[in-house]
Amino acid sequence: MEHAKSARRCWLCALLTLLSVGATVVSSPQAAAWQPDKKKPKEPRGSHATDHLLRQALADQNVTPLDSGLPSEPNADLLLLGQALYFDHELSGNRDIACATCHHPTLSTGDGLSLPIGTAAVVAGALGPARTKGPDRSLIPRNAPEVFNRGSTEWFSQFWDSRVVEDGLGGFLSPAGLDLPAGLPNVLAVQAMFPVTSRDEMRGAETDPNELSAIPDADLPAMWAALVARLLAIPEYRKMFSDAYEIDDALLETVIGFEHAAMAIAAFEAEAFTFLDSPFDRYLAGDNHALSSAQKKGALLFYGQAQCSQCHAGPLLTDQQHYNLLVPHLGPGKVAGSDPPIDPGRALVTGVASDAFRFRTPPLRNVAVTAPYMHNGAYTDLKAAVRHHLDVVVAFDQYDPADHLDQVELIDTVVYSDVAGSMPDLEPIELSKKDFNHLISFLKSLTAPRLKQRLRATIPSSVPSGLPIDDF
Repeated sequence: MEHAKSARRCWLCALLTLLSVGATVVSSPQAAAWQPDKKKPKEPRGSHATDHLLRQALADQNVTPLDSGLPSEPNADLLLLGQALYFDHELSGNRDIACATCHHPTLSTGDGLSLPIGTAAVVAGALGPARTKGPDRSLIPRNAPEVFNRGSTEWFSQFWDSRVVEDGLGGFLSPAGLDLPAGLPNVLAVQAMFPVTSRDEMRGAETDPNELSAIPDADLPAMWAALVARLLAIPEYRKMFSDAYEIDDALLETVIGFEHAAMAIAAFEAEAFTFLDSPFDRYLAGDNHALSSAQKKGALLFYGQAQCSQCHAGPLLTDQQHYNLLVPHLGPGKVAGSDPPIDPGRALVTGVASDAFRFRTPPLRNVAVTAPYMHNGAYTDLKAAVRHHLDVVVAFDQYDPADHLDQVELIDTVVYSDVAGSMPDLEPIELSKKDFNHLISFLKSLTAPRLKQRLRATIPSSVPSGLPIDDF
């Protein structure tokens, strides 16, 4: 056990070192890998005017360097606990899936699928396209989002429908209602409370032979308590909880709740997956040479004619509001028994008819490597996803699932009629081919350098349960 803990501490030291290189370049301690060239390249003709226009647009729209939200002195024991929990199958009813399965570092903190495959996959531990759902299992209705930069204090909601959101009074609205434990510090930690309670995602079907699946669907506290009992039955987890929260071992059963696991997972996600040294981040920090001429032209379009920033606003590149983009429906839907299956989106949370088929604006950091796109992964190509935004009605009418979906089982599930009559929230925008390419160039500038290598450094060699770790 001591050897395993020592190995994980080595991981933490290596990760923090890797992520802190060049921290003085931008405001976040996560700035990594990039260092400015001592010899500055020659300014291209006209670049001063472009920079002036772009910086004015950024100032007008309050686009500033993103506050990482990370503590200046991280709790190393809490991060180690969060890392172990994030990768450990012990948190699932059938002990066959982890948080990392659908938000994996090697898949840019997503799963590479349009719609995720939860517990009881044909091959436990399989990732990405190799993962297939087991017999009589259902796909998860919504795309697994990336989890980059979720530690920022700018975040006030989580999930595609914002069913976890700050209530404006220092608390949170969530599916748990009054059953949500006290003491959760942010929406990221609140979000981590819920995947373990979902039958399709992690808990298991009623017929699955595990103690979590037998708990009634409405009894969230019982599910959380059963998971804590599991974890505290493992000696190494007892030690890790004790160290992380400075609680005597004899008091763990009376003090530790699943909220302590959720807070650790959230702390790990924020520390491990915050990257604020993309070319765009460096430009925001004052380096005019960080973006190419094409990327600057694309940025001017993004914050101007193309109107992308009306929704992808502010430092997060999302306003966290909800819009109907006329995305063709596909998959099992979110309304039990509906025929055809549909996903009404935000309306399921608010009960307001006008919120039907509206979904939260996603952030865009590292967007070039986080396909598939949209709330249901309807597009596997970034250019196709952007084209949809430029004319949602035409894109909806011309959508051919065979051209855009890699998951063959989804092709015959596409439904058009349920959203065809609804009113989209985007007006058509015309861009020339050159402007479109500039816009794509700008979106690529949102990717942090050496991202694959830095993400792989977050994967531990083992977890306290001794269960296998999902990894390619």
